Amino acid sequence: MRFTFLLPLLCCFVMAQSAPADPASKAGAEKKMSIVRVNVTDQAWDFIRPWIKRTQFTRRAVGVVLAGNRVLVSAELVANSSYVELEKAGGGEKAAASVELVDYEANLALIKTTDDKFMSALKPMELTDSSVGDHVAIWQLENTGALLSTSAIVTTIEVQRYPIDDTALLVYRLATSLQYRENSFVVPAVRDDKLTGLLMRYDPRTQSADTIPAPVINHFLKDAAGKSYAGFPKAGMDYTGMRDPQLRHYAGLNGDSAGGVYITSVHKESPAGKAGVCAGDVLVAVNGQQVDRDGNYVDSQYGKISLSHLTSTKAYVGDKAKLSIIRDGKSLDVEITLAHRAVADYVIEPYIIDRAPRYYVLGGLVLQELSRQYLKEWGAEWMKKAPERFVYYDRFQSDLFQDRRKKIIILSMVLPSENTIGYEDLGNLVVTKINDVPLNSFADIEQALQKPVDGFHKIEFEENPRVIYLDAKKTEESIPALKQNYGLRSLMRLE
Repeated sequence: MRFTFLLPLLCCFVMAQSAPADPASKAGAEKKMSIVRVNVTDQAWDFIRPWIKRTQFTRRAVGVVLAGNRVLVSAELVANSSYVELEKAGGGEKAAASVELVDYEANLALIKTTDDKFMSALKPMELTDSSVGDHVAIWQLENTGALLSTSAIVTTIEVQRYPIDDTALLVYRLATSLQYRENSFVVPAVRDDKLTGLLMRYDPRTQSADTIPAPVINHFLKDAAGKSYAGFPKAGMDYTGMRDPQLRHYAGLNGDSAGGVYITSVHKESPAGKAGVCAGDVLVAVNGQQVDRDGNYVDSQYGKISLSHLTSTKAYVGDKAKLSIIRDGKSLDVEITLAHRAVADYVIEPYIIDRAPRYYVLGGLVLQELSRQYLKEWGAEWMKKAPERFVYYDRFQSDLFQDRRKKIIILSMVLPSENTIGYEDLGNLVVTKINDVPLNSFADIEQALQKPVDGFHKIEFEENPRVIYLDAKKTEESIPALKQNYGLRSLMRLE
């Protein structure tokens, strides 16, 4: 399966009735001056055979012109990009560009060109918020360069998971009927000729589109203007609703009017964990905003919305947040300092993009780090089709691996060779030790291989077979044949 995020707009648009394109007028021409075509050549790594890249492919999108010769697009568009270019809507004039900044968790990216002449006639677009009920326009480009503007209405504003899956931020949901256009992998949503969002997914069955809204884009741009980009913060805790009267009674809550949610887990190194928040605490308010039994609060702009909005889109790394909790029937306030969780801090990394996966071929045994990118090789339904143990580890890693290990090393597959006779069917096994050395990270492999056990490499697993052996001398001798037979330039990539 090819590496994908959630269904891209390019694949899921269907032919549908749409508002007519703007007439070829001065007003339409001025609108086009704030958008450009963006053509990107992508080439992702193959996480089943991590020593090679997949076939190149091209995506086309509509980018929004910003100040400073920059263009705003989605991070999905430029993921694993090898070449980026800008193209003017009507004239076909092109300019090479590069990715200046990308945030895969917020699904936003800035690309930039040094071609001042290309950008000189373009007009930077301003941003504006939207509210439920607002009418907006979705801008696409015809092959001729004509602007196609489709009407939409904001139906819902809520916090949802973004394509990376581990990040939940604000989303505008639009009701609209879109036509397919070749360059519509990313398109802007506009209100009063100002950018109000970027479309990141469209469902033709319900004719609804989810957009990255202006508040998230503003957060991204404000952070990007600083000395270093910090990303979106997280509190680092999971919770469940408290509608169940038995759970409320167990947690020591009395009365029918009280709200609050039950904290089910806290990551040890997260802001909440460092501040002493514990599983079993009841969170009743954040910065004085009362939390209801479903984990929502009443926002002055959006109405009832998830409390995570207070510690993500509305907050920045380094901001303080006061959590009002109930523990053992007693009320107390805990102050946390919000922080971004780096992807490398996860035991099972939620994404590996723009860099090659680590691997080690040991006598034909292909060893890798378990990552969600590897699990996504099973396709859009990877949570159902990927190995159950791996999916379980990914889903509950914050609870399972806080103290045990830094990474999980797996035997992903076996390349048949004289050295692996009888082992050809092994795959998707968790490797716990090599030569009696525990594997807590990929860096442990080389050290472990320095000490064969009685002339053999002893490899131990969590599952059956619990242990296998490779002749250390034959393993070394098999290197030239493995390289030749499987087209391997190297049997390892450790960085």
